[in-house]
Amino acid sequence: MFTVVALYHFTKFDDPDALRSGIVECCAEHCIKGTILVAREGINGTIAGSRDGIDAILALIRTLPGCANLEHKESHASEMPFKRMKVRLKREIVTMGQPDVDPASGTGQYVAPADWNDLITSNDVAVIDTRNDYEVAIGTFDGAINPNTKSFGEFPAWWEANKHRFHNKKIAMFCTGGIRCEKSTNYLLGQGVEDVFHLKGGILKYLEEVPRDKSTWNGECFVFDGRVSVGHGLKEGPHILCFACRRPIQPEDVKRPEYEAGVQCHQCIDEYSDEDRARFRERQKQIRLSRERGEPHLGEI
Repeated sequence: MFTVVALYHFTKFDDPDALRSGIVECCAEHCIKGTILVAREGINGTIAGSRDGIDAILALIRTLPGCANLEHKESHASEMPFKRMKVRLKREIVTMGQPDVDPASGTGQYVAPADWNDLITSNDVAVIDTRNDYEVAIGTFDGAINPNTKSFGEFPAWWEANKHRFHNKKIAMFCTGGIRCEKSTNYLLGQGVEDVFHLKGGILKYLEEVPRDKSTWNGECFVFDGRVSVGHGLKEGPHILCFACRRPIQPEDVKRPEYEAGVQCHQCIDEYSDEDRARFRERQKQIRLSRERGEPHLGEI
């Protein structure tokens, strides 16, 4: 059983590049796999490994500038959900494209999972799902508004076009682990919205703490690792990933005539050219050959 950790922390790193080598070395020493992003605004990642290994990397990250109070969320996987370890330097640890947004200066009011249902069922509250459309498609909260964004960077334009719908409403926002809401709630505060709330710990913490019989969550939660989705109690969900479009699909979708492993599914069959599909088939061939050699391939998670 592997421990899977989702983490993020907004803090100021003057020289993110100087932090990278220590993280890489610790992850290699303890066989940690996954992805960690480092930027001037902080750190973000999802990683997996043994209990001792996870404890070691978390201890290291908490020694970084401003990270002593780093919080993280844990779940478990029966198989290692990542093929390799990536530590990347980025402009933003979650890309919104709004240079004036600064979660470290203030965010919406945190709402504990135990109090979330009462908030979102109030008549004066509008509930907004800040995730991408393919994530929302497999699960969301009762009554939540889907902005139908394909990337988080589209959220500000969606808000500008739709803000008239929320006059005199409190705004409650949620996302997978909380990081997108740190930025989206700060953005709304900057737009003059006064009553802004967000789910502390995100959907993952809600599914961990709130029993199914008291839950207002429907479906599964998309996660960015080999498990693809999780449900109540953070149990692994049924979904698999289309490696062409990176969207979640159900196991029965592989029987549809549109499906070709790594090349297309029913959701993306009209999105790629014949040249694209030829490249995807070659990638699948190289992945198969790598597996036969017992080696990881860069095209996998």
